[in-house]
Amino acid sequence: MKKGHQVTMKEIAKKLGVSVSTVSRALKDSPELHPDTKKRIVEMATSMNYQYNLLAQSLRISKSKVLGVIVPELTSHFFSSNISGIQDTAYKRGYNIMICQSNESFEQEKANLKTLVSSQVDGLLISLSRETKSYEHLQELYNREIPFIMFDRVTEEIPVSKVTVDDAHGAYLVVNHLLKQGCRKIAYFSGPTDLYISKKRKEGYLEALAEFGIPEKDIKVYVTDLTTEMNREVTLDMLKEEDRPDAIFAMIDPLAVDVMITLKEQGIKIPEDIALAGFTNNPTSAVVEPSLTTVSQPGYEMGQIAANHLLDQLDEVVSDEPQSFVLLTTLVERNSSKKIKAS
Repeated sequence: MKKGHQVTMKEIAKKLGVSVSTVSRALKDSPELHPDTKKRIVEMATSMNYQYNLLAQSLRISKSKVLGVIVPELTSHFFSSNISGIQDTAYKRGYNIMICQSNESFEQEKANLKTLVSSQVDGLLISLSRETKSYEHLQELYNREIPFIMFDRVTEEIPVSKVTVDDAHGAYLVVNHLLKQGCRKIAYFSGPTDLYISKKRKEGYLEALAEFGIPEKDIKVYVTDLTTEMNREVTLDMLKEEDRPDAIFAMIDPLAVDVMITLKEQGIKIPEDIALAGFTNNPTSAVVEPSLTTVSQPGYEMGQIAANHLLDQLDEVVSDEPQSFVLLTTLVERNSSKKIKAS
């Protein structure tokens, strides 16, 4: 163990194979636990030189009844749906929420986290920015035993509960649909490769292509930072290629809309020349021309589940052991992918 390292209840719990809440009750001499269990935990804590964090305990006893929420952007329909689910759930259980947006900035995300922790929120719900590639700020939060859950944009490097959709299967559904429309050269327009959803949706894309026996030479992946400028630039670069795709699966709807606008500016007919599909089912996807085939994901339900699970942890109704909640997605077929007869 590193010099100066402060042992946490999570480490004691892991050593003994019990939950963090059990360790917490033992160190508070709770009458609910068997004396032998308490003795075993206290002895382990002593042997590990555990120092009880009186400040953290005092903050937990005097609960603020506020949850902190960090999302990449507030203007996104999906994240606003998440927030609605979180807020409605928190309100029903006697909590308010404090919302921050990272504006897709890693530095802003860290500043948001610092602000919310300083405000003594009881727990946090976090969705990562597209710039976030290192997780020391989250590891510090974990080490300080401040409860938090991640949703949608998550990392597998921090052992906390996570709520996501089945990104891989959703991508598989939409690419499988494009293949059944007769498309055989389907490009995947991805966000930054470090993003969890970029990786998972690529997995589904590749699975569908493999199932149809699409050769490796026809697998095309284009990466963008998800800004409108780069989305346009990547699309224009793709159009310069001699063997260009006959369909595009865009990782999220806003990217698909940017691609659609660029294709139409260049005189490309959708779906006749290039079919197009996205992922999210933003309201915009139904009103663009042609209407956008996409994958619907339950944003409101995701917020509800994340908030309920965090509050259950705070109330010690469930253990602190990490759980993974994976929600189902649904294919929404619209005009942008209605290609000519399947070959």
